[in-house]
Amino acid sequence: MPDKVTNIVLVGPMGSGKTSVGRRLACVLKRDFFDSDFEIVARTGVAIDHIFDVEGEEGFRNRETSMLADLCEISNIVIATGGGIVIKPENRELLKHNSFVVYLSSSVEQLVNRTARSKSRPLLERSTNREQTIKDILKARESFYQEVADIVIDTTGKKLYAIINEITKSISK
Repeated sequence: MPDKVTNIVLVGPMGSGKTSVGRRLACVLKRDFFDSDFEIVARTGVAIDHIFDVEGEEGFRNRETSMLADLCEISNIVIATGGGIVIKPENRELLKHNSFVVYLSSSVEQLVNRTARSKSRPLLERSTNREQTIKDILKARESFYQEVADIVIDTTGKKLYAIINEITKSISK
């Protein structure tokens, strides 16, 4: 990892393991961990699905950009982002500046399984076909994930420690 890079940022679709991996990675690297969605909830005092209901997706995306900019001002941290953070061009620029970006990819089947019981994912809650919604989201965002990624790790069927090991090996090069 180049000297100028201070933060490790995890991107990928909902259910790819960004929060779980990020929390453990931060412990291993002895860094602070931030989840951008959690930070938005903490700042606003309301759940993300409420923000979607009141402000729509655009309002949420604006809050997400503001939070990402704030988090990127902190040095030497691990950040787990929301799955849609890559949609806005300004977010992709923020991600590429001064960060080592890890794209956690997963099979559609694994994403469906990991999000099956979730009640806090607004884009899935409105869906009548979760699998198709996930496929559509992946199709729309895949090129953006690839654009910002310094490395891509397929998490399908992998244990948490194996994913952490792949990341730590990549950043120590």
